[in-house]
Amino acid sequence: MKARTTSEKLAIYRSLFTGLPDVYGTYNPRTGRVRQVKEPVTDEVLLAHLKGKQPYGVYLLVKDTIRALAVDFDNDQLDHPLAFRAEAQSLEIHTYIERSKSKGYHVWMFFAEKGVLARKARLVAGYILTKIGHPNIEIFPKQDVLDENISYGNFINAPLFGALVPKGRTVFVHPARPSEIYPNQWELLDGVQRIEECILDNVIRNYDLNGKQQAKDLDHPTDSPKNTKAAVQAFGLPICAQRMLANGVTSEQRVSCFRLAVNLRRAGIPSDLTVIMLRAWARKNRPQDGKRIITEVEIRNQVRDAYEKQYRSCGCEDPAVAPYCDTNCPLYARSTRQPLSQ
Repeated sequence: MKARTTSEKLAIYRSLFTGLPDVYGTYNPRTGRVRQVKEPVTDEVLLAHLKGKQPYGVYLLVKDTIRALAVDFDNDQLDHPLAFRAEAQSLEIHTYIERSKSKGYHVWMFFAEKGVLARKARLVAGYILTKIGHPNIEIFPKQDVLDENISYGNFINAPLFGALVPKGRTVFVHPARPSEIYPNQWELLDGVQRIEECILDNVIRNYDLNGKQQAKDLDHPTDSPKNTKAAVQAFGLPICAQRMLANGVTSEQRVSCFRLAVNLRRAGIPSDLTVIMLRAWARKNRPQDGKRIITEVEIRNQVRDAYEKQYRSCGCEDPAVAPYCDTNCPLYARSTRQPLSQ
């Protein structure tokens, strides 16, 4: 088989592992410290990654469209990604398993080069995770759309980082023998079977996923007051809580956790399930200034306080909640209404 040139490899790689063109993520291989780089994703950036000089993390979501999706299994149990792949295959969806940089696996889906709606792809991936009994596994991208509140979303470390490839990391496993690394990574990537959007549409329609998981459609509601009010009434959660749960927060984690717990209690969610939901929420948080993510013990304490006392405020006036509010939300309007004069 003829060896591929550097240009050919870059073309393959760029067709699969690029998203936002003017920003990327990276980390220090020695310390593990993560940072964002607001510079164009050039061939030099990709080559530095492939040669093991500087890791490259891809922001997959471009507006509301993606060309790839990754499911992040963060432990070394291969049976979980294999179960995902088998369930996906039964839906005529092809997936590829990558050993991630330190532990665990990424399961990748690749879509038509023009891209597909992220909402549809995430909906189908979430359905597969639920079917295999792991609904809380992270899906990248973590959002359905970029809007005025979310400029970049979250990046995921891209495969084939040259410093780790010799160690059997950031490489794809053999589809037929998953315990083995595929011997020619470029051959595998050049032959990936892409998923057309119509395949996602078929799964969504056949399994009524829009009906079963309508809450996902409300992560980024329209500006219509009528639609916003319907969302609040249908699911018992104000728009701010839906946005915080869907996207995580960057500050005031404990206050945010408490407010979310109050809203989930008001929506009739049992406290033990609220803890599980907020553990998944915490993994989406992006604390600023090097602060750590809220711990499970802290989550349980906030949930206990929210459930023991009959707090009723949605927190619209709270600085931790205000950035996620929708001014068309009837709860917002009610909370900011001026009191009658005495």
